[in-house]
Amino acid sequence: MKIIRASIIGFGAVGQGVANVLLEKDDYLRSIGIDLRIVAIADSRTAVIDGKGLDLSAVIASKKEKKVVGTEKISGTEIIKTVDHELVIETTPTNIEDGGVGLANMLTAFEKGMDVVTSNKGPLALKYGELIEASKSSGSRFKFEATVGGAMPVINLSCDTLAGNSILSMEGIFNGTCNYILTRMMEEQAPYEQMLAEAQELGIAEADPSYDVEGIDTASKLVIVANVIFGMNASYKDVTVTGITRITPEALLLADNDGYAIKLIGEVNDNKINVAPKLVPLDNPLAAGGTLNVFSVQTDISGPITITGRGAGSIETASAILSDIISLYKE
Repeated sequence: MKIIRASIIGFGAVGQGVANVLLEKDDYLRSIGIDLRIVAIADSRTAVIDGKGLDLSAVIASKKEKKVVGTEKISGTEIIKTVDHELVIETTPTNIEDGGVGLANMLTAFEKGMDVVTSNKGPLALKYGELIEASKSSGSRFKFEATVGGAMPVINLSCDTLAGNSILSMEGIFNGTCNYILTRMMEEQAPYEQMLAEAQELGIAEADPSYDVEGIDTASKLVIVANVIFGMNASYKDVTVTGITRITPEALLLADNDGYAIKLIGEVNDNKINVAPKLVPLDNPLAAGGTLNVFSVQTDISGPITITGRGAGSIETASAILSDIISLYKE
């Protein structure tokens, strides 16, 4: 049995999802030779540390009841520097301006020779090359499936399952919030503002939805795809981005009458990265509705391969993090 000591840095929805999934899958992890012990957890204000392994149920309860994980005033970066462990599970919020604390956490972990599994797309969208180089230099391993497709295995599908194929191009729906709003606008023939409010009420859209509806979230994911799958060495600034805020119910109805849906589509091809609303034939897999995400790649050997799944949600994202952890440490 391999003992792996880990920290969870960032304990919002995704971090708590990871803790819940690890509790649920502890027996399974042990059955494949992984004894994963969470020795430190940090949220934005507090932290809790136990070198023998934390009681995850107690930490989750504390966060729910007291809004904090513990009483210690120590940052995630300090935990990485000072607490003995092998794996950092980095789940702080995305910052597309400068990478935020997530970038510092990852670079600090690599300086210490630690492995990193993350759902935080900001640092990768801005500093992919630097992060990859830092991880290689220190001998650290770096996994980030959860940054792109939530429960959809976008990176693993392209790099592992389709190994030997050349990926010629890709396109997809990478934001469930936008997909939900556009679907409901069409169903109700209601304006964008009304369906955004509905999405916010249901918890599908954030209080500040700009990352989603302006295409920023999709663009960040596309940069990661472009770099990993196409070797582009791109950054967020290389993406042409148009969001969904100007789409009208009339435009959706007109498209539907002609046999099309309007979807926010991310594309990578011919060294171009683009995010914009596009007309999609109603019988195309990219016309999927609701909060679903779709990822489609054109390959030289296998032809077109398309997967559909939930691209957001704390448990769905946590499932991708769990998959990465297993790929690192399974005996």
